[in-house]
Amino acid sequence: MSHDVLSEVLRNVRLRGAAYYHVNGGQDWVAEAHAAREVAAIVLPGSEHVLEYHVVTHGSCWGGIIGEPPVHLQTGDILMFPHGDAHVMSSAPGMRAPTGGPGAVERSPDQLPFNLRLSGVQGTGELSDEAVCTTLICGFLGCDVRPFNPLIAALPRLLHLRSSGQSGWIVQLMQNAVSESLAKRPGGEAMLERLSEMMFVDAMRRYADTLPEGSSGWFAGLRDRLLGRALAFMHDDPAADWSVDELGRRVGLSRSALHQRFVDTIGLAPMQYLASWRMQLAASLLRNTSATIAAVAQEVGYASEAAFSRAFRRLLGMPPSAWRRASMGNGHGAITTPA
Repeated sequence: MSHDVLSEVLRNVRLRGAAYYHVNGGQDWVAEAHAAREVAAIVLPGSEHVLEYHVVTHGSCWGGIIGEPPVHLQTGDILMFPHGDAHVMSSAPGMRAPTGGPGAVERSPDQLPFNLRLSGVQGTGELSDEAVCTTLICGFLGCDVRPFNPLIAALPRLLHLRSSGQSGWIVQLMQNAVSESLAKRPGGEAMLERLSEMMFVDAMRRYADTLPEGSSGWFAGLRDRLLGRALAFMHDDPAADWSVDELGRRVGLSRSALHQRFVDTIGLAPMQYLASWRMQLAASLLRNTSATIAAVAQEVGYASEAAFSRAFRRLLGMPPSAWRRASMGNGHGAITTPA
């Protein structure tokens, strides 16, 4: 199939990268990070979901979710917290910030990379070049999670990507981009934003490539020879009048076999997945275009505006017109909907 499902999903969940900061550690240091939802409004205002990541550009350290075993990181490694868990980065395992938590967060100035002042950080003050044992470049990524983001839901709470021959370019580019931004050269902020997004896309591809046989989840579905084709068909033409029978015929499985394989691997029935993805596309069209509700309904495969509005409200908790007003009204597109 020529259709790139991963790219399609990334485009439609509005991936936004920004907000870098540094951690320079000496012999003994520890930095605790808030849960991402607690700092989202500061670092990426308007994002529905924020995740944090760390790239070790020099030395080694430990990192992990608070209360769980940490992992050992070396130069070139990337550590990501896709669900925004509070976590600890430190020079040795088992360390905690002296205040018992990350404390207050302040952002200053606006230009990237900004200084993120954490009151629960120890040993990350001004150090001479000779005294620095570990350097981290840390950042935040924002994206939509509603109506439907199959990617985030399929990721683990902690994602550790070890340095490899293919990943060295990420570390080098991050170092160069941060150096340019610190020098206040034109375009430095845009470079950091794009680079953060590139790093995330590369991380997703590497994660998918390293999944063991027998894995479940959306990424496993992409890698499955038959389910990957079924997903590509649906993403290539989401407005088509798909049925499980037709998808099964296209990929060479019976109706019941495709249904069960979809549920066992991805966790959703094929038509449930398609309906959810149609709503994600519809939300993007409502937010980013001036198309009428009827035109959006037709674009995502509904024969009538009424049927589309009922389906949209069932999943989102509000009608399409209210979603559009809320999206336009806050200037960022972050929408709070009923649980």
